[in-house]
Amino acid sequence: MFKKAIDTYWSPYLVMAIAGVLSALYFGITGTVWAVTGEFTRLGGHILEWFGVDVSGWAYFNLVHMEGTTFTRTDGWIVWGMFIGALLMVLLSNNFKIRMPRQKRRLLQGLIGGFVAGFGARMALGCNLAAFFTGVPQFSLHAWLFIVATAVGTFAGAKIVGTSWWKGKPVLQKGNTAHIVKERKKIQPYIGGLIGLAYAGLIIYFYADGKTMLGTATLFGAGFGILIERGQICFTSAFRDLWISGRATMTKAITLGMAVSSVVTLIIIVAGGMDPVTKIAAPSTLIGGLLFGIGIVMAGGCETGMMYRLMEGQVVFLPVFIGNIAGATALAYGWDHLGIQKALVSMGKPVNLIEAMGPAWALILTLVLLAAGFVTAVLWQKNYRFGVGFKKGETHHVH
Repeated sequence: MFKKAIDTYWSPYLVMAIAGVLSALYFGITGTVWAVTGEFTRLGGHILEWFGVDVSGWAYFNLVHMEGTTFTRTDGWIVWGMFIGALLMVLLSNNFKIRMPRQKRRLLQGLIGGFVAGFGARMALGCNLAAFFTGVPQFSLHAWLFIVATAVGTFAGAKIVGTSWWKGKPVLQKGNTAHIVKERKKIQPYIGGLIGLAYAGLIIYFYADGKTMLGTATLFGAGFGILIERGQICFTSAFRDLWISGRATMTKAITLGMAVSSVVTLIIIVAGGMDPVTKIAAPSTLIGGLLFGIGIVMAGGCETGMMYRLMEGQVVFLPVFIGNIAGATALAYGWDHLGIQKALVSMGKPVNLIEAMGPAWALILTLVLLAAGFVTAVLWQKNYRFGVGFKKGETHHVH
């Protein structure tokens, strides 16, 4: 059974349902949500500090809290845990291989896409996690605005990457030669096992040293990393595939995961008397979501997709990662220095559905909207042919 779990990818529906439960439990334990780009922003701030830049007066860094280092923050270990969890599964399945893009322009495109996505995510105060997958179960209005804007952005992004100037000239390779593919020596699972043991030791150390929150973040981070790699979870494909091929599997899986998470999260909020995490709903949410949607399609992957693909050895996602950090850092500068906060954020306010309409109605409305999204995705997939891009019933004649 273990071998089967390692050698095959898991159902995205099962993966997202489990991720929904884990994200709710993580919130219940720590009071924070599963997120990544906030830590990307802090990393950018630390890099600036290493180069002697004083960022202590930057309002955005004060907003996201720069205390400590990435290795002493729970958000830091969520990120590194995701990388390590994904890497573990890649190695255990003997699937790591350095993969260079056939077109070198993809490296620059990945950097640009990552920058746009990182900038947009932090303008909206969250990415595909904090402003999407974990934002909806927190019953925060800003998450719904972000989802709509991201959908529009990915549609625009799909149009951009479909142009000839973006695609460039196709790379032709010599054919007529059969290459003998040698089976890779299975040393990777042993390396993965050693890394797993070392990481387990780190988790035990944190708990034994009284650093309970770090231990929890380290544990959950690895769990999230394992899930996104085994389920090949990418929020980019959840939208992009709808516009390009009509495929809606990832869309439906993510919607299911949010529904499960919403139910569990509400139980935790009510039973534990906890305050939900609510972000500001403002024009910045819509503009940020739009930019995020465009950026992730240009980059070829969102934050979660980037993380596990980079661990698989896909080099193109290294500039995507760098671009994410650079974009988030640029937004941090522009927040007060360029007046972004004053122009696009200051008129907004945090709106939580639980406070606005009560727990029961908040959950009902959330589940109804998610159900509507799920049904829409089912119908969309049913009425569009995979890989063709026109509705069933339409006749295209070749002259």
